[in-house]
Amino acid sequence: MIFDRLVKIAPSILAADFANFGAEIEAVEAQGADWIHVDVMDGHFVPNISFGPTTCAAIRPHIKTVMDVHLMIAPVDPYIEAFAEAGADFITAHVEAGPHIHRTLQAIRGAGAKAGVALNPGTPVSAVEELLDSVDLVCVMTVNPGFGGQSFIDMTSKVRALRQMIGDREIHIEIDGGVTPTTAPLVVQAGADVLVAGSAVFKGGSVKDPAPYGENIRAIRAACA
Repeated sequence: MIFDRLVKIAPSILAADFANFGAEIEAVEAQGADWIHVDVMDGHFVPNISFGPTTCAAIRPHIKTVMDVHLMIAPVDPYIEAFAEAGADFITAHVEAGPHIHRTLQAIRGAGAKAGVALNPGTPVSAVEELLDSVDLVCVMTVNPGFGGQSFIDMTSKVRALRQMIGDREIHIEIDGGVTPTTAPLVVQAGADVLVAGSAVFKGGSVKDPAPYGENIRAIRAACA
């Protein structure tokens, strides 16, 4: 996987048709998605439950791009191996999810995946300053994690500070929450390069009529150009 800072659109399957994940993924990739984002929730760290490693393993054969797995769970460490074995390319854990995030990141890389760390809106960027040599991605939450379809919380100053902190390291800055053609340019101009979008990509379309997926992806991309 060659690193670059081109804007990548990562549709969140949390907004897809749960009964038709394989076809939804294939449709959205055909319509221009760069990555596929998988939101894993445990009903404990966040107030919602989604899916686990068996779902990731089931959808992996349908993903031709990048499987980006976001673990909104605590504890994280006992499940890293299972998600890596399920085919995750990136595994992101929350800095708030446990006391030993550095160990978690080491475990993710040790399992063969690229390591991501996520920051909730209320967590300062300084929380990852000592972790940057251990990560491949920093996910800046622009909603409080747990549900799709929430309104964007402006974190552009955090993204700007993070971009400066990263310097020339090959680390992606991902934005998760409330991404639309209106909000995407704000974070891209601040330094983000991976945009997670759920309802903003999947609205108006379906497996039988996937063209709106492409229109939605192109609208976000064009807004950032």
